[in-house]
Amino acid sequence: MERICEAERMLIGGELVESVTGEWITSINPATEEPIGRVPAGSSEDVDRAVQAAEKAWPAWAALTPMERAAAMNRFADAIAARAEEILRIEVSDTGNTIRPMRMIDVPSAVESLRYYAGLAPDLRGDTIPATSDNLHLTMHEPYGVVARIAPFNHPIMFAVARTAAALAAGNAVIVKPPETSPLSAMVLAEIARDTLPPGVFNIVTGDGAVVGNAIVRHLGIKRIAFIGSPETGRAIQRSAAEVAVKHITLELGGKNPMIVFPDCDPEKIADAAVFGMNFSWQGQSCGSLSRLLLHEDIYDRVLKAVVERVAALRIGDPLSDETDVGPVNSELHMQRILAHCANADADGARRMLGGGRPEGEQFRKGYWVAPTVYADVTPELRLWQQEVFGPVMAIGRWRDFEEAVAMANSTEYGLTAAVWTHDINAALKMARRIRSGHIWINGSSMHFLGVPFGGMKSSGVGREEGRDELLSYTESKTINIMLS
Repeated sequence: MERICEAERMLIGGELVESVTGEWITSINPATEEPIGRVPAGSSEDVDRAVQAAEKAWPAWAALTPMERAAAMNRFADAIAARAEEILRIEVSDTGNTIRPMRMIDVPSAVESLRYYAGLAPDLRGDTIPATSDNLHLTMHEPYGVVARIAPFNHPIMFAVARTAAALAAGNAVIVKPPETSPLSAMVLAEIARDTLPPGVFNIVTGDGAVVGNAIVRHLGIKRIAFIGSPETGRAIQRSAAEVAVKHITLELGGKNPMIVFPDCDPEKIADAAVFGMNFSWQGQSCGSLSRLLLHEDIYDRVLKAVVERVAALRIGDPLSDETDVGPVNSELHMQRILAHCANADADGARRMLGGGRPEGEQFRKGYWVAPTVYADVTPELRLWQQEVFGPVMAIGRWRDFEEAVAMANSTEYGLTAAVWTHDINAALKMARRIRSGHIWINGSSMHFLGVPFGGMKSSGVGREEGRDELLSYTESKTINIMLS
């Protein structure tokens, strides 16, 4: 297969540059295992160069009026939208995500988020506090200065843009580390940012997480860091950062998210919602996937049958085809992790209904393929119930009464998302209040809404993104007491 990107360069201080080491990372198409491009293997020195550029750039960026920053962000959004099809095809080839939903979600979400936070920028205001009658007490919000975003492999362009928009709107300069397994779309983003934003306001440093990611986490010039990924890596970031400085770190981490279904629901509609909520178009590689389906015993068999029928009908194949429902997973290492979870489920006695290995067929001998998988009769003591797979593997269990459903839903270390399905609004709200998850749908599945906060409880993270709180999280509050004579 022809390379879709030749030797690309990262963005530091408004210039496209190679790593100071001169080394490179080759990116592999997960559908074919063929090399499709390469990016610089950044170093700690490259991170330091980016921090210096950002330090130089942010005061002037923050000194702009909110409307001036908003205008620049909208130009950035326009330029991304103009190259949307190019970015889309690169990212599909680099991640394995299927093109049909990505066309509607990833680049559009990045553009919409830039416009949303550009619009919020003029509303970044403090308070006056009537603490005394003789003086004036007020607060104001100031940017941190240099902030960093470490992006995951499942939505590289969306997280690099949509999850830095709030930081830019607040007046910060940004450093983005793309995922090492899917970095190519960020190289297009580097060109766009170079041409539309002031030098140093937006920087991209590619490279391995153990090198570039750790250098970002430990750099004294970066106090504010945001990360999306696994709880294990999130804890490692907290530990590493704490060894060198006090930092503000927000984490959107893993999930083993329950979809709790009451007996008054239509089994066919529930099956549709469950398959949609599992995010098979991203091969289940989404922190918010509803990977545990908790069915009331009265409808368990009917829903299970309908779910198996729908999952079996999913079309596996070329992620660039609009006819494809499920593509390959992101990397060989990740494929092996997912298959190991399936092997554990088999060993633990879960009832495998579908999948559990590679799909059959000559076309799947190369590439990182995992067949869409359904396990039934999964109970809380099994590893498949407790551990996040981050792949196309659904675990289905049954419940009898309300308290049992609550206990089952809350029985993992995770608490990112959940869904409750019932026509009884009282039961729905009662269940929603009892579930220890940060983002809950009632009679819905796996949807994000612009401006609505998203984030987790328990080991699924700290902090909220996608709403007004995210804008404030990229500022420090300063109090001023004016002593009037």
